[in-house]
Amino acid sequence: MEDPKEKYLMETYSRLPITMRKGSGSWLWDTEGKKYLDYTTGIAVNNLGHCHPKITDAIVSQAATLVHTSNLFNIENQSALSEMLVSNSFADRVFFCNSGTEAVEGSIKLAKKWGAQNGGRHAIISTEGAFHGRTLGALSATGSEKYREGFSPFLEGFHFAPYADPEAIARLAAETSPCAVILEPVQGENGVIIPPPGYLRRVSRICGENDMLLILDEIQVGMGRTGRLFAYEHEDIKPDIVALAKALGGGVPCGAVLATENVAKHFTPGAHGSTFGGNPLAAGAACAAVETILEENLSEQAGRLGDYFLEKLEEIRQKYPKYIKDVRGKGLIIGVEFSDGDFARDCFSVSVKNGLLVILTVERVFRILPPLNTNEEEIDFAIATITKSIEEVISSG
Repeated sequence: MEDPKEKYLMETYSRLPITMRKGSGSWLWDTEGKKYLDYTTGIAVNNLGHCHPKITDAIVSQAATLVHTSNLFNIENQSALSEMLVSNSFADRVFFCNSGTEAVEGSIKLAKKWGAQNGGRHAIISTEGAFHGRTLGALSATGSEKYREGFSPFLEGFHFAPYADPEAIARLAAETSPCAVILEPVQGENGVIIPPPGYLRRVSRICGENDMLLILDEIQVGMGRTGRLFAYEHEDIKPDIVALAKALGGGVPCGAVLATENVAKHFTPGAHGSTFGGNPLAAGAACAAVETILEENLSEQAGRLGDYFLEKLEEIRQKYPKYIKDVRGKGLIIGVEFSDGDFARDCFSVSVKNGLLVILTVERVFRILPPLNTNEEEIDFAIATITKSIEEVISSG
């Protein structure tokens, strides 16, 4: 039965029957006063938890000063944020937008613009199981049929290789002469799939050998989540383009396309744009978020806490090998894969009842995305809650 409070909304979400009223740090409270440990972080958006004082102060101060002007003018916060991102990444230039799918769209357009000037190439290699967004361009690069169903025809020229198989990319490159490869360093939406060490390095080499751009979708894993500010840093490579969003704005919609000068120069005035992208409010919040991650070494902390979390989850897996197939992760993007989808759904429901919020992905994987500034005590609560929920589901038959 439809919730009367939702009667005017399009039914694009399967929402939990919970309305959140306030948040603080790693915790949320609903309208009934129930408290939850939020290890969804707004789907990897709230990397500093809820209502972080530095982000809150930046938003309040900027809202009282200047919210929006458009990119017809220079924007102080945008200039500061772009300098911060360039100084801490491979990039020379930044384009600001509002969301992850816009960042992917911008990355695709930039790659095609570059390809038009480098042999007239437009094809792009993506990977099976990939999720890059919901607009038609991003869907064209998405390698998961459940998101694509009913929206064809897609943009032509996209080819798909199995994830974590660099040689398949090399074969496709020889067959299709693409301008770029786009992939996620970790496939989050597909169940937290971690490629083997050296995967990105090998793909980067293949791109160089075939004069292709390497586009990395770091929308979910960028901004410290994997234990480095950017996930590509684990492989010590230099991509050509990186798409960012989610955690970049600290909870305010903010996306970005980062690129080298050699690629970015193909975006000339009028080639691309965004009315809201990088406006004073969004860029001000993002400056506060990125500054905090850098100053407090939260990337390093995410790596340490991720190791601790995985160690504790592995103990649960060993205790319940019949029910848990695998635990995996990189920093604080973690997956717990159950052996059975029905059991996973039951555990998910009971975990929510017991005060823990995670994301159920691909019907059988808990995708766990704690704030980077969580702590061992909160992780211990999550471990105890998952254990309790498993035991309750087992005992219920």
